[in-house]
Amino acid sequence: MRIALDAMGSDQAPACEVQGALEALAELEDDVEIVLVGDRSLIEAELERHQPVPERIRVVHAPERVTADDPPASVIRRKPSSSIVVGLRLQQEGEADAFVSAGSTGAVMATSLFTLRPMPGVDRPPVATVLPTAAEPCLLLDAGANVDCKPHHLVQFAHLGSAYVRDMMGKERPRVGLLNIGEEPTKGDELTQETYRLLAREPGIHFVGNVEGRDIIRSAADVVVCDGFVGNVLLKFYESVAGFIVGLLRKELEGREASLDLDRVFRVLDYAETGGAPLLGVCGVAIICHGESPPKAIRNALKAAARAVRSDMVKHSARELAATIKEGS
Repeated sequence: MRIALDAMGSDQAPACEVQGALEALAELEDDVEIVLVGDRSLIEAELERHQPVPERIRVVHAPERVTADDPPASVIRRKPSSSIVVGLRLQQEGEADAFVSAGSTGAVMATSLFTLRPMPGVDRPPVATVLPTAAEPCLLLDAGANVDCKPHHLVQFAHLGSAYVRDMMGKERPRVGLLNIGEEPTKGDELTQETYRLLAREPGIHFVGNVEGRDIIRSAADVVVCDGFVGNVLLKFYESVAGFIVGLLRKELEGREASLDLDRVFRVLDYAETGGAPLLGVCGVAIICHGESPPKAIRNALKAAARAVRSDMVKHSARELAATIKEGS
C-alpha cells in the first residue's frame, strides 16, 4: 500500500508532515509505504534530522506549492507541479492508493474532482468529519464542501456517510439523522422538509428523523447530514469548544486539591485525534487535514487513509450508490 502525503501542505511544512509520517510508519503494517510529495531539497533536509530514515519513505519532487491566494479551481491548470496536483495524480495513475494533505481544502477538493472523478450517482462529493459525543463518535457531512445543496444531495450524503461508518467505525446499521431546528417533520426550511420526506422512504438508509444540535452530543445518530454551510458553522464551533472548556476547568481547579485528567478531556475533543476529514463520493481516498495540524494529526490521517484502503471503502460506497440508482430507476 502506498499513501501519498502532501509534504508542503501544513503551516509547519515539511517538518510536521515528515514527523507525522515517521510516527505513522511506526504504527502501521509493514506493507505500507508513504510517499512524501513536495520540494525534494526541503523534504530531504528535514529527513536528515530523523536518521535513520525507514526504507518505506519515498520522496516525489513537486517544486510548486499551493498558497491561500491561489484560486482552488485553477490550481490544476496554473500549478500542475504543485504537491497537491502531483500527489493526487499519483493516485489517479495507480502509483498511490490514497492521498493526505493539510493544504488548501478548496484546492484538494477541486483537484480531486478533476483527477479522481466523482462516483456515478454523486453530484457533489461532501467532506465528512468525525464529531465526539457522549457515547461513540458520529460522522457529520457535509462539513463545508457544498454550501448550497438540494434535497437529493443530502440523500447522497446519507448513503456515503452510512457506507463510511460501516467500514471505518464498524457499525452495521448506522442511524442517519437530519440536522434541523426541531424534531417534527414540518420543521425547518424547504430543503430540510423535502429532505426529510426523501430520507423517510429511502431504501438502505436507517433514518431516525430530525436531530437538533443538542442531540448530536447525546449520540442520537451515527451519521448527521446537512448542507455545507450549516455543517461548517457547527464544525468550527465544535473545534473551538475544546480549548474553551479545558481553559475553564484549569481556571476553576487552580489552587484546589481536587484533580482532573485534563489531557484526557482534551483528547476527546481534539480534532488531531481523528487526523483529517475524508472527501467522500470520489473514486479514490482523499483526506483533508487542518493547515494547523500537528504531527499527531498527520499520523492519524495517514492511519485513517490506510484503514480506508484496506476496508475497500470506495468500492463499498460505489456499490451502495449503484444499488440506489438501480432501485430508483
